[in-house]
Amino acid sequence: MQVLRSRLLRGMISMIAAFMFVLPMQSQAAEIEETPSAAAMVFDGLIVRPLTLVATVAGTAIWLVTLPFSLLGGNAGEAADVLVLSPAEATFVRCLGCYQSGRKIEFEDR
Repeated sequence: MQVLRSRLLRGMISMIAAFMFVLPMQSQAAEIEETPSAAAMVFDGLIVRPLTLVATVAGTAIWLVTLPFSLLGGNAGEAADVLVLSPAEATFVRCLGCYQSGRKIEFEDR
């Protein structure tokens, strides 16, 4: 029983380490053209971002708990996309007040 627990723990640690390398690749988002209002930025910064951060942490916990079952089912990557990467993208790869995930295009006045 101890050997099985040790192997499961090593497997979970390996999956977490592999997942940490996947997240930066997902953060290279497309450029967007939106001009949000000040009210949208305040609402996004004070309400939406904390909620999506909580969703990211909760999704990660749920993904880790259900990982053995999704590995058996063959959809661990899809589960990670839905439970972890989508909320993380909404939290970290979206301009403040924007609706779409992506980087804000910077225009230079000439």
